[in-house]
Amino acid sequence: VSFKVKPQLEEKEGKTFDVFSAVEFKTQVVAGTNYFIKVHVGNDEFMHLRVFRSLPHENKPLSLHSYQSSKTKHDELAFF
Repeated sequence: VSFKVKPQLEEKEGKTFDVFSAVEFKTQVVAGTNYFIKVHVGNDEFMHLRVFRSLPHENKPLSLHSYQSSKTKHDELAFF
């Protein structure tokens, strides 16, 4: 998931992340699946991502739906 979403986030943020390592995730089943992922992006910086995977028959790529920056390692990963 990370390698497919990283370029989408980098484009939205206008920067490149040398570190991009998922450390926690949650899922939410909707008409597809929402993944809420805590990602370490270097130093003490973390981001929370909401990634959508459509239903298999729709054959669409993973999509970065939204994200929250300026998170810490200890911030709770919650649905957003």
